[in-house]
Amino acid sequence: MAEAKPRVLVVDDDPDLLDLVQRSLSAYGFDVQTHTSALGVSNIVRASEPDFVLIDVNFPALKGDKVVGLARQYAPPGTRFILYSASDEAKLRSLAISSGADGYISKSVQGADLAQKLNAMRLKPRPASPNRNPSPVES
Repeated sequence: MAEAKPRVLVVDDDPDLLDLVQRSLSAYGFDVQTHTSALGVSNIVRASEPDFVLIDVNFPALKGDKVVGLARQYAPPGTRFILYSASDEAKLRSLAISSGADGYISKSVQGADLAQKLNAMRLKPRPASPNRNPSPVES
């Protein structure tokens, strides 16, 4: 029996980036869903039960780091929330800590590198403590 494809929800207001990430991760065996707004993410997470939520932090109405705490309430326990942004690493690390995200990845990471980082993270157990120290997602 074939193993189910890892499910990824990518949330960003840039449709070109969403298309690029969807095409590249799909090519590496991921089932990718996209959403262009921070609003409604909780409902999508509840309905689709993704393994990963890659979320930008720079939305006009509701910042992505705030969405993490809201959406986590509706996510399965194994769902990993990853801040995915072009912000500098120090800012991303700080936001990941304050939001309870499982990690962060720079938007400069694409294609095979992004797929590899997500696959490596999927194989690691998720820390039980909400006060964990998020780090860049590494392979």
